[in-house]
Amino acid sequence: MSEIPKILAGRVAVVTGASRGIGKGIALELGAAGATVYVTGRTVTPGHLPGTVSATAAEIDELGGHGVAVVCDHKDDAAVEKLFAQVRDDHGRLDVLVNNVYNSPAAARWLGRKFWEVPPKAWDETFSIGVRSHYVASVFAAPLLIETGGLIVNVSSPGAQRYMHNAVYGVGKTALDRLTADFAHDLAETGVTAVSLWPGIVNTELLQMVPADAEGRRLVTLPGEGTFDLDAAESARFPGRAVVALAADGNRRARTGQSWKVADLAEEYGFTDIDGRIPRAD
Repeated sequence: MSEIPKILAGRVAVVTGASRGIGKGIALELGAAGATVYVTGRTVTPGHLPGTVSATAAEIDELGGHGVAVVCDHKDDAAVEKLFAQVRDDHGRLDVLVNNVYNSPAAARWLGRKFWEVPPKAWDETFSIGVRSHYVASVFAAPLLIETGGLIVNVSSPGAQRYMHNAVYGVGKTALDRLTADFAHDLAETGVTAVSLWPGIVNTELLQMVPADAEGRRLVTLPGEGTFDLDAAESARFPGRAVVALAADGNRRARTGQSWKVADLAEEYGFTDIDGRIPRAD
């Protein structure tokens, strides 16, 4: 794809959990569109998985945006409040908040398990990082977003409407989509848009560790859900293009309070993944 027009020049965004994966892909696309992007995460040195907040910020700069790395544990409310105070001090505005932070490696331990096989600590891990942290970031971001008529994107999943992975995962995503709807209700008179975004199967760094079989295919089987070819999955930047399209859409308020599949938004807005496809997992 040719160079992305700087349609978000002058805009300021925060993407949580952007050291790697979907968060990184979204942050890179916002940067490629010209935005200043604050990227948060706990990773400062690569570990079992590649990626750090500083590396993501540097890639944003290379793409023509401005990346700001902020080391932040989203279980620490004071640290999250400090993040948005920094955004106000630095720029006096916030246009986009993407709530993406999630503990995927922890969640992966319980894929395909019956609820009685999933310990209560998995519930706490899912809701602390995958729901509560989104609420906390939105609380501190809202005053800034109201000033600009900005955009909140909660990265969710079709697991909000059908069985995926396990009971805890589904209830967490359902809660997140309910949070989106209630945000939209409370923000109705402010001009701020709140949406949930549903990526498909994303070829993240974690899934890139899946080895190829004898025929060279990288297949992953999710118990009770099927077998998926990871080479047909979407890239982490595909959801990012959806966020850019929403951020640039002057009529996005018509979408507030609802959940949107990335592939559906691609067809409506006319963008593709980095390889020119519109991947669909369903």
